[in-house]
Amino acid sequence: MAEVEKVPDHCPGTQSENAGKESACAGCPNQSICSSGVSKLPDPGIELVKESLSSVKYKLLVLSGKGGVGKSTITSLLSRALAAENPDRNVAVLDIDICGPSQPRILGALDEQVHQSASGWSPVFIEDNLSLMSIGFLLGSSTDAVIWRGPKKNGMIKQFLSEVDWGSLDYLLLDTPPGTSDEHLSAVTYLRGAGITGAIIVTTPQEVALLDVRKEIDFCKKVNIPILGIVENMSNFVCPKCKTCTEIFPAQTGGARKMADDLNLEFLGSLPLDPLLARCCDEGKNFYIEMRDSPTLLSLTSLRQKCQVTLMTENGKAIIVINIEVLSKERNIHDHDSYSR
Repeated sequence: MAEVEKVPDHCPGTQSENAGKESACAGCPNQSICSSGVSKLPDPGIELVKESLSSVKYKLLVLSGKGGVGKSTITSLLSRALAAENPDRNVAVLDIDICGPSQPRILGALDEQVHQSASGWSPVFIEDNLSLMSIGFLLGSSTDAVIWRGPKKNGMIKQFLSEVDWGSLDYLLLDTPPGTSDEHLSAVTYLRGAGITGAIIVTTPQEVALLDVRKEIDFCKKVNIPILGIVENMSNFVCPKCKTCTEIFPAQTGGARKMADDLNLEFLGSLPLDPLLARCCDEGKNFYIEMRDSPTLLSLTSLRQKCQVTLMTENGKAIIVINIEVLSKERNIHDHDSYSR
């Protein structure tokens, strides 16, 4: 097991006036850097990202503190829905799960490669108005492990945000790994200048998932990311033969709906656990086209308005309007809510 780099006890922090000057800093390998004041200077990458993403209208993070809840699936469904609604709308997905990139497989671009030009990396186009960038395109094999420490992950995410030739985009969706660590901090830091429209939180009904998702919500609050709402994935199981729905993960503590109510957040709806959807993800096929008769598609209701975010200005304040019809058929929810941030 790799040795964990120990942070000195009582470290004043890199932004402190006493950085590198406290007795606790003695022996730290970064003491000279901190005391020089270099660590207090703004990261030039923030301005580079701001300039690179100046033509991107909305930037959405898909988050969850828990792994395996379906962030990548939700990201792919949302991106396909937004692109399919309007052929003149440009949508892109950035897969910043550095160690476990899933989007190349889910969106059917597993064997594609990115090309570099004078204007930067060119993303892979899934449809005429839907593009994707992922570290999966830079690996020699889909089974290659990415064994990187935080700084290298940080540099890769900065490159994705500042050196990819996205062009003019209406939506950029960032598919993130579980947790609240390197990739999340890097994305939030570099998007600070460009602005983050908001985050969609994904969870499953059981308390073991909700516990970690609450930590993700706390992370969003601490770094000032607006939370657009919560999606409950795998709320029930849809039999691919008889189409009967069965509760596989009982929401013994009320599930995502109760958590949203408790935390005063929008509950965006529920999606079932559907083997047909899983098969489409494994095969990189478009679920909306391949499985037109699936109950999951019915529960999406209107995929054109799955989660369309529109910014307006009212009384000098930014209003986020969410047209949501990604709601459970069984629960028959149809939200069209607006709330200020």
